[in-house]
Amino acid sequence: GYHADRWKKLLISYSSPTKAYFDTSGQDPFCMYNYLLDITTWNKSIRRGFIKVKITDYAGNTIESQMNSEASTFQQYKRVKILTGFHQDIEKIAKISLTFSTKTLIGPKHKLRILQMKLKSLNNPKR
Repeated sequence: GYHADRWKKLLISYSSPTKAYFDTSGQDPFCMYNYLLDITTWNKSIRRGFIKVKITDYAGNTIESQMNSEASTFQQYKRVKILTGFHQDIEKIAKISLTFSTKTLIGPKHKLRILQMKLKSLNNPKR
């Protein structure tokens, strides 16, 4: 990685637009594509856990998000916004799949009932 203060002189001297990714991954090409997942749940009891997002394009290409490090709390009819990142970008999404996990090995399995969901690209806000 590079320190942002060292980029200033480099980026200003170029007349063409330059992309900078401030959330990077450990895999080449090191950029992360960020999305905001906005969920409203329907469960009567509170659920606490992690969401993993999988998106697929019309050609069948699938990418999966990183698991967030902090658990989210889901309550009935309350909106929860989660920042999620992918190693690749998909321009035209055909399918979105969510996996809910409490990360516990022992205990009952819980489902998260989604009432409404929106996935918005932060790198390409017009999508």
